[in-house]
Amino acid sequence: MKSLLRILLAILLPPVGVLLTVGFGGAFWLNILLTLLGYLPGVIHAVWIIARRAPT
Repeated sequence: MKSLLRILLAILLPPVGVLLTVGFGGAFWLNILLTLLGYLPGVIHAVWIIARRAPT
């Protein structure tokens, strides 16, 4: 359920979804940069980070 909420946040505000998943790490700052360069790359990166870190 938490992953679904994070993915929804990633679609609306990509850096927030990454922040809730990995904290203030390199992936968060990369996502900020990608989101500033274009909304879609930020969303793709955020969903990828959340899906990769989701518990199996």
